[in-house]
Amino acid sequence: MIAINIHFGYMLYISQKSYRKTWFDRAEQEREHIMTKLELEKIAVEVRKGIITGVHSAKSGHPGGSLSIAEILTYLYFKEMNIDPQDPEKADRDRFVLSKGHCAPGLYSTLAQRGYFAESELQKLRHIGAMLQGHPDMKGTPGVDMSSGSLGQGISAAVGMALAGKLDEKNYRVYALLGDGEIEEGQVWEAAMFAGHHALSNLCVIVDSNGLQIDGPVAEVGGPEPIDKKFEAFGFEVMTIDGNNFDDLEEAFAAARACKEKPFAIIAKTTKGKGVSYMENQVGWHGKAPNADEYEAAKKELTESLKALQA
Repeated sequence: MIAINIHFGYMLYISQKSYRKTWFDRAEQEREHIMTKLELEKIAVEVRKGIITGVHSAKSGHPGGSLSIAEILTYLYFKEMNIDPQDPEKADRDRFVLSKGHCAPGLYSTLAQRGYFAESELQKLRHIGAMLQGHPDMKGTPGVDMSSGSLGQGISAAVGMALAGKLDEKNYRVYALLGDGEIEEGQVWEAAMFAGHHALSNLCVIVDSNGLQIDGPVAEVGGPEPIDKKFEAFGFEVMTIDGNNFDDLEEAFAAARACKEKPFAIIAKTTKGKGVSYMENQVGWHGKAPNADEYEAAKKELTESLKALQA
């Protein structure tokens, strides 16, 4: 009787496991089917709406550089990365590090869209006791793989994650998103040298090259160009793309996955403040929240953008 029960239990377990696998496979197939370019474009608009909601509610924050990376984050979290919002810490997940941590509103809005937590949390951004603070916190926010600090530290953490994956013979990939002003930090290039030396082919670095930083045009403040040649000199394969274009993003991330011998860098040319016309290419929106009238204008414009995509 015990043997029969064990056998029945095992067969039931196998049956349930097979059903769950079939369900998850079907769900994944449906998600892949849904994530067309049009669907990604719609999600990116929703991400932008969440960014504006967050910084307006906080009355502080960094909308410009958050808006510029909406397509990048949308592609990563809805198309590229192996992740599970129901199991944020699963061992084989891909890792993402927002090295330009002040642009946390962009990451938070994307995580909310992806189902890591309720969108209502965005309205509590930077509030005392709230989950979402000015910089990502891996201990308090589901879906955040690394807390951020001073500019330049994030890529160093990402390099460590990638090296650990290699040493442990794991298959996960690591993605790090930096700003073009951030790469004026020397620590960035120490990390790049280490990544190239150790041939960390599981590492993909994305530079949000929107041309503006807090003090003005990047070319006038620190002059980091040519960014692509610098990463190549440190042993990276490099591709320069339009970072607000999903076709370009798809091509670049496919090339990054196909690169098996060295780390990969994507130089993503973007528009700071993208999607909100009065913020676009305006350095003043690097670190300023919209007032009530500006918030309503941004919300209206983004709502119209979404309607145009749904037509």
